[in-house]
Amino acid sequence: MKLGIIGCGAIGTDVAIAADSLDEIEKIYLFDSNKSAMVQLKKQVKKAEIESFSELISNVDVVFEGASQEAVEEYAEEILTAGIDLIIMSVGCLFNDVLRKKLERLALQHRCKIYLPSGAACGIDGLLSASGDIIDEVTLVTTKPPSSLGKNFSKRTIIFEGIARNAVKEFPKNINVAASVSLAGIGFDQTTVKIVADPVATRISHRILAHGKFGRLRAEVENMPNPKNPKSSYMASLSAIATLKQIINPIQIGA
Repeated sequence: MKLGIIGCGAIGTDVAIAADSLDEIEKIYLFDSNKSAMVQLKKQVKKAEIESFSELISNVDVVFEGASQEAVEEYAEEILTAGIDLIIMSVGCLFNDVLRKKLERLALQHRCKIYLPSGAACGIDGLLSASGDIIDEVTLVTTKPPSSLGKNFSKRTIIFEGIARNAVKEFPKNINVAASVSLAGIGFDQTTVKIVADPVATRISHRILAHGKFGRLRAEVENMPNPKNPKSSYMASLSAIATLKQIINPIQIGA
């Protein structure tokens, strides 16, 4: 399998290095608007080549997006039209119903898949299973050190409380997990999100609370920061790598 990576930041680097060790990955094609980031990553990855976007999609079987919501909006349509599977890390862009439905339609039309890693949260598989029947309520509580939100607070402060759609709009770089929770469960307009800035917190935590006909779900994770980017959780990278392995592996685990 040949893998394309759009975005050579912290998560893209983690995915590229992991993919480099997988026998099933024959070649890794890198693309980023930041040329120096591509050059630095190529030095760490034996199977890597630096390509333009057009060259990348003419060579790969799967594309991993680890850049930004804007990158999904710019490149996803062309990737899917080429019949190439796409792993989207910037899941928050899918709050845009028009974009999401267009990408879904293209994937069906061109017989390819869109994969959405669970990211930095745990419990999304259970939420997805529960969505097979009625879910009454879903709440995501995210607690972060103020610095990871670009804020400065001296005490614990709730900086957002409302529906997931608005959370993703207001915090596009910080709350992609809200999009994953919404899509697995009851949608962007029914899912409640609370974002807390806590100066005492040393880790980023996500707590999912849900109840419905299935029973009750409580799932919480306290994430270590990514060593390459302390604003990102290392679990997000591990989730992306697990999704890549899931595509390769003939045995599929989870909902």
